[in-house]
Parts: sequence; structure tokens; C-alpha cells
Amino acid sequence: MSDPIARLPASGPRRIVAATVLSALAALILWLAVAVPNPTAWRLALGLLGLGVALSVRAMWIGTREAVELRAEGLFLSNGRRLVSMDAIAGVDRGMFAIKPSNGFVLRLRHAPGAAWVPGLYWRIGRRIGVGGITDAGAARAMADILAVRLAERARGE
Repeated sequence: MSDPIARLPASGPRRIVAATVLSALAALILWLAVAVPNPTAWRLALGLLGLGVALSVRAMWIGTREAVELRAEGLFLSNGRRLVSMDAIAGVDRGMFAIKPSNGFVLRLRHAPGAAWVPGLYWRIGRRIGVGGITDAGAARAMADILAVRLAERARGE
């Protein structure tokens, strides 16, 4: 495997703020499930929702220890897990009206590799991968630009 061309880690302060806000939301929802007199179905629904939010906080905290890396072979996590190969990428959307993570970009793929998600870092649904969230906007823009140049070079046959 080649060395990283570009690296997109989660921003430390944004990671802390996101975990704090989501933890507060989970606590509020769980408090509503227990303290406010509601019918049993509502209590159960709120309890499950609060638990789901708490689990997503845990997934975000663990997942954002890694960084997204652009290598010659494609997009990888810093632990070596491949998100998508370079051959599978059809295009990059980073415009204002693209449905993308904040501070990030979306890759259009040639085929659907299956769903995956690390809250705050990336999501993969169908033939799209959204990269970004609690990442640095400048680093994400640089990675998207490098990807766009590489895809243009590939289209020209270089």
C-alpha cells in the first residue's frame, strides 16, 4: 500500500463539542423517558431513541480516532480499511447544493459497495460516499481537489 497523498482527520475541538452535544441530547431524551409521565409506549420509544443516540456517540468517539486517507489505490481509513478503490470513483461533488456532510464532499461511485457509517467522519449509502462532518474544511477541500485532478487525469488517459 502506498503512502497517503492527503489525510483528513477529525478536528479535536469539533470532536469534543459533537460528543458533548450528542451526549446531552441522549441524557435529555432518557430523562424524558423516565421523569415525564407518558404512556408506556412513549417511554419505551424515548428510551430506545436515547439509547440509540448514546450508542452513536460511542461510535463517533471511537470511529473518529481514525482519519480518512487518500492513497494512490483509493480512499482508506488510517487503520488500513479501504473505503473505496480509485477505479470505483466516478466523480466528486463538493458544490454548495450537493447533499454532503458539512465541511466535506461526496464521491459518486460506479457501483454500490454496501452501507457503512462512522458518525462525523464518513457515510456510504448506495453509490455515494460522503466524507466530512467534524473534519477541517480546508483539508477536506484539498482532498476533494486532489481527487478531482486525479479523476480528470484518468479521464484524459494520463
